[in-house]
Amino acid sequence: MHPKAFFDACAALVAQVMTFQHPADATVARYFREHHHLGPRERQTLSDTVYNVLREKPRLEWLVRRCEGGLPKGAPPAAVARRLALLAFKGEPEWRDAACTDDERAWLAQAANADEAALPAEARHLLPNWLAERLQAQVGEGFDALAASLNVPATLDLRVNALKSKRPAVLRALQEAGMPAEPTPYAPLGVRLQGKPSLHKLPLYTEGAVEVQDEGSQLLVLLMEPKRNEMVADFCAGAGGKTLALGAAMRGTGRLYAMDTSGHRLEAIQPRLTRSGLTNVHPMAIAHERDERLNRLAGKLDRVLVDAPCSGLGTLRRSPDLKWRQTAGGVAELAELQWRILASAARLVKPGGRLVYATCSLLEEENEAVARAFTAAHRDFLPVAAEELLARAGVEGAEGLCSGGYLRLWPHLHGTDGFFAAVWNKKP
Repeated sequence: MHPKAFFDACAALVAQVMTFQHPADATVARYFREHHHLGPRERQTLSDTVYNVLREKPRLEWLVRRCEGGLPKGAPPAAVARRLALLAFKGEPEWRDAACTDDERAWLAQAANADEAALPAEARHLLPNWLAERLQAQVGEGFDALAASLNVPATLDLRVNALKSKRPAVLRALQEAGMPAEPTPYAPLGVRLQGKPSLHKLPLYTEGAVEVQDEGSQLLVLLMEPKRNEMVADFCAGAGGKTLALGAAMRGTGRLYAMDTSGHRLEAIQPRLTRSGLTNVHPMAIAHERDERLNRLAGKLDRVLVDAPCSGLGTLRRSPDLKWRQTAGGVAELAELQWRILASAARLVKPGGRLVYATCSLLEEENEAVARAFTAAHRDFLPVAAEELLARAGVEGAEGLCSGGYLRLWPHLHGTDGFFAAVWNKKP
C-alpha cells in the first residue's frame, strides 16, 4: 500500500474511533471487515496507530493545535484525525514523510521539538481530569507511576486448561512455536507472552489447552474455591473466561450456570466450551438481575461469582478508549447497578455457601464502597480475607495483592489489569 493511501485509511479510521459511539475494538474490527484488501501488516500498523492516538489523546491534541502550523480550534474532524494519525504513527519516519505535504512536514518538525514542560496536566498524565483527581486521591504519591502504567500496552496472559495440559508442557510448546513465554508470578496456571502473537492457528489454542485470560481474572477462581459436584453460578458470565476457569477447577463435574442478560454473549461461549472439553456448563439467559427464573435457584447454590458490569477502568492498558467514553456520572450509575446485582445474586447462595464480588475497575466507589454497603446490609454474610484464601492456594506474596481484606490489583504494582474482589461466606 502506498504511504499516502495508508495514512488516508488511518485518518479515516481514527475519525471513526474518535466519535466514541462504539468500543474502539468493535470499530476497528468493522473497518477491517469493510476493507478486505488490507494485509496483516497493514492492519496491525493501523490498529497500533489508532490505539496510540487513544492512549495519548490529550498530548497529541495539544500538539495539533499549539505547534506552529497546527490546526485552529474548530478544524474539520477529518483534518484533526489525519494530524493525530501522523503524530501517533510509530513506524518508519521515511514512510510517514512520503505521505506528508510540505506544511505537514514543517509542523511535524515543530511538534518533535515542542516544550513538553508547557503541557497541561491532562496532556502529561493522559487521563481525563475527573478520573485523575479520583485516582490521585486514592493512591497519593503512586499516581504518576499508575498513570504511566495505564498507558503501556498490556502483555498477553493465558490460562492453562488443567483438564488438558500442565503449565510446564504449555511453556515448552510455546517455546517450540517461537513464542517465548514465562509463568505469571501469582496465578498458578497463568502464562505470560510478550507482544501480540496470533494464537488462533496454534494447536494449544485450537485444542483448548489454553485460553486468553488476564492473571488478575484467573485469581478469582482461587477465591471461589469451587469443588467437584457443587452447584456454582457465574452470575455475569460475559464472554465466559471465568466460567471456563471455574468449570476446569470443578473438573467438569457438578453444575455450573453461566448467566448473562445477553443471549448473544452466551452463544459466543459455545465454541470456547467445545474447545475446553467442559460438559458441566449450562448457559442461562436472564432478562435482568431480578428475573423470576432465578427464584428456583434461591438458596441452593454452593458458590456464586458476581463479576459485575463496571467502568472497566482497570483495563485501560488494553482498552484506552474507555477513559474517554466513561464519565463520572456513568460511574455513579454503575455503582448503583452493581449494588442491585450483588444483592440479587446473594439470594442464590445457600447457607454455608460463598459469594464473590469482582470488578475490573480502579475506583473505590465501584469496589470497596459497594462491598462495605453489602456487608452492612447483609448480616448473614461474613467477610472472608482474600489474602488468606490466596495463601491457602499457594500464591506467593498473597498479602501484597490485598488491602483491607480485599483483592486489590494495580497495573503499576502487580503488572496485571486493575482488579478488585471481595469474598463472603453465608452463615450456616
